[in-house]
Amino acid sequence: MNVRRPSGLLTGLPRALRTYPRRSPLTLVYVVLLLLGHAWVEYGLSGQQADDLRGYISTNLDNLHDHPVRALIGSALLYDGTLTDIASTGFGGTLITLGLGIVVGLAWAERRYGTPRAAAVFLAGHVGATLITALVILLALHQGWYPADVREASDYGISYGAQASLAFAVLALPRWVRLPWAAFVLAWPLAGDHEWPGPIPEFTTVGHLLAAALGFTLAATTAAHHRRTTALATASSGG
Repeated sequence: MNVRRPSGLLTGLPRALRTYPRRSPLTLVYVVLLLLGHAWVEYGLSGQQADDLRGYISTNLDNLHDHPVRALIGSALLYDGTLTDIASTGFGGTLITLGLGIVVGLAWAERRYGTPRAAAVFLAGHVGATLITALVILLALHQGWYPADVREASDYGISYGAQASLAFAVLALPRWVRLPWAAFVLAWPLAGDHEWPGPIPEFTTVGHLLAAALGFTLAATTAAHHRRTTALATASSGG
């Protein structure tokens, strides 16, 4: 008698966990660094020291002008959120960015397309969206849409890179799920209680939407490249 073996999530999840260190090594190291960095800031520094550090690594206009590389690197090593206060909105944001975006989305990109491509996806969001958002802020300041103190606003963390990873992960889904997933990726940054200071959202919402756009663009170009490669391979084997 043939016995059907369990399939799908029951076998896929344990296998993914077992192979995670081998197939997604960069993501694993990055997650460990993020957790250690968060613990150090929360429990190893005084409140004033932690605030000073967060201010220094914020990717606001003043810091991007004064020490852009250190701000971008430091911001990528500290997530803005909580894993302990489960009743807070910050916990939900951390689940989306650190949980879905990095632990799941970035790991899948690394496993499927390799470490360099996964790193490129994250950096497109973290660096690319940050710099484009800075240009949007400059325009908004010129138009009077944002207050002047936005130049030194607190804005650090992994969420732009995670957002790009979430968007890129649309390639991992069946076609019928892709549109709802894209809607979720675009909608969750708009679901907060932030008020629009003018005709455009506040700058972090703009940054998340730009990061999603970059992630979707990379997903589209990756899918197109895969189709071309497959077509060439099929034509070559047929010839």
